[in-house]
Amino acid sequence: MRYAVLGTGIVGRTIAAKLAALGHEVAIGTRDPEATLARTGRDAMGNPPFAQWQAEHPQVRLATFADAVSSSDAVVNATSGAAALDALGLAGADNLDGKVVLDIANPLDFSGEGLPVLDPVNTDSLGERIQAAFPGARVVKTLNTMNSAVMVDPARVAGEHDVFVSGNDADAKKAVTELLVSIGWPERNIIDLGDITTARGTEMLLPIWLRLMNAVGHTDFNFHIQGARPTA
Repeated sequence: MRYAVLGTGIVGRTIAAKLAALGHEVAIGTRDPEATLARTGRDAMGNPPFAQWQAEHPQVRLATFADAVSSSDAVVNATSGAAALDALGLAGADNLDGKVVLDIANPLDFSGEGLPVLDPVNTDSLGERIQAAFPGARVVKTLNTMNSAVMVDPARVAGEHDVFVSGNDADAKKAVTELLVSIGWPERNIIDLGDITTARGTEMLLPIWLRLMNAVGHTDFNFHIQGARPTA
């Protein structure tokens, strides 16, 4: 498979590296590849410059959003929530038509004091906004309830824990489920919540996730839904 991963931060890098390790052809999309490669300082999260990371992952191509998506079979939105619609718009609606778009981002607003808040929230979600803005895309919300290291290595968290999928297209959710299994998620721990409106629920786990991070002092944790398994 050919994947376009939108976003050059730690989440995009981690997902891209895992997809490449699984044998997929991967391009990371950014607004301006030359500017991205020219940065020499660490980013806001303390991660090393992208050029250093790419030197360690030469099999992953850097491209514009449009170039990455036009040559892909599927897309991963690993941008910040605030940048998602703009990045996908630059990728081009025609390039997104018919493709599975894994939305693993969260619409966190960092403009206030203290912990970030969700925007939108409760009656809308980033997943829904992406689907509404790009109706030809097959959006599946998943992997947004954990850190990027756990996304690609579920064994980092001991015991049973779960990943959720939300989307309108059953075949798209099936394809995403197969990808999650290939990453290492047991199929019994993949819970289909329903259509894309259920992304509201998984995005609203972020406030408790952030407070758990502060309470336990690390981010290698996830949610497990005990005693509530889907029935055939």
